[in-house]
Formats: sequence, C-alpha cells, structure tokens
Amino acid sequence: MSAADSIRLLEQAAAEADRSHPPRKPRDAASLLLIDRSGAKPKVLVGKRGKKHVFMPDLYVFPGGRRDAGDSRIALAVPLERSVEAQLLRATPARFSTATARGLAVAAAREMLEEASVSLTPPDSTSTFRPDVSSFRFIARAITPPGESRRFDTRFFACFVDEVGADPATVRDSEELQDLTWVPLDEPETVPMPRITSVILSELVKALADDSSLPFGRPVPFYSFSRGRRTRILI
Repeated sequence: MSAADSIRLLEQAAAEADRSHPPRKPRDAASLLLIDRSGAKPKVLVGKRGKKHVFMPDLYVFPGGRRDAGDSRIALAVPLERSVEAQLLRATPARFSTATARGLAVAAAREMLEEASVSLTPPDSTSTFRPDVSSFRFIARAITPPGESRRFDTRFFACFVDEVGADPATVRDSEELQDLTWVPLDEPETVPMPRITSVILSELVKALADDSSLPFGRPVPFYSFSRGRRTRILI
C-alpha cells in the first residue's frame, strides 16, 4: 500500500464514520506490534475488541490503549533507545516531556500485559511490572479524526518476540481483547481490521522490506488531519 493509497483509505474511513460527536481533544495512547519471525512468514499479534466497545467494536487491533497519568512514573528495567525517545519528542507541544515519552512506552507494555498476558518485565526483576522497552521501535503515529466518539493520538511501537523473550504460545485472551491471533503480515485480510490498523500494518511491511532488522531511528510516518484532510508526514 503506497502512502497515497493509505491517505485515500483513511479519508474514506473518515467519510463513512459517524462524525456527529462534539469536538474532543485527542488523548495520548500507545500500541505495540509484537512480531513473531520464527516461521517462514512473520506474524503480528492482534485481538478482537468486544461488541460492547464504543470505539472500534468487533474489529481486530494491536494490543494498546491510552496513556495513564501514572505510566510516566513507572520505573523501567531498560529504557527506550535514544533515537526512539528523540523521535517521540518531535511534533509535540511544549508540555510533552521525556517523562511523557517514557509513559507512552510503559503504556504499550502495560496494555500488552493486561490484554494479552505478555510480560516485558525481565524475569530477574524484583518488581511485578518494570518493563524492558529497549527493543521498542517507533514505527508510526496517528491521530483520530475530529468528530469521532473517541479521539487518540496513538504512537505505534514494534518489537520482535525473540528480543523480549516472549512465547507466542502463552498469549491469553482478556476482557479487552478476545480471539488473540497471530496474523501473517502478508495476509491481513484474514481478520476484519479498522482501516487505520491496516494502514499501520502496511507501514510495518514496508519497513521490514527495507530492512528486516527494523533498525532504530528510521523516519516515522505521522497521520493527522489538517483543514479537513488527512495528511501524512515523516517525523
């Protein structure tokens, strides 16, 4: 999917959505794309949101959620790679700090634990939750269009299963995400996804095609709205 195709897809989604809700300020959020590269085809973990969810019900998404105030105060076992932290600070308001950036990584790790039972806390840690986020790559950012029932400014991280010592067989459904599934990157149509999830997945596919190691510090696509139109810039 090209950048132009991504924009068209997201503009179509915005046109079809219920845009009758009052203006809302986007809330900081984070998602983690956990990649299993042990087989012939790399796969990514997604789960189905319940039908009672107001936002994106019955669709498959990456584990993730909004950043809680306390996330910025959680100690990390190993911090973000410096170039990742620097990218998270770009195109942000003055109040957005390194602590906020750290809180986004914590939120992604926390949601992965709560929604999929995948712990990123090293086994020798004395804390029940002290994640190692050193393998997190910042791969995309997207802001929900105005007028939606929920609005998020979501940072999408990615890392490999073997880097974090996770076992794909140990993922477990939760109240937030059911039918956790490892979807082949070249077969996203096997489950129904929101258009933004498909777009972010296509960004991951392109990044892996450029370099399968998914190097740190590569330019990050940022999807937002300007004057009523979807935009995509690199940060």
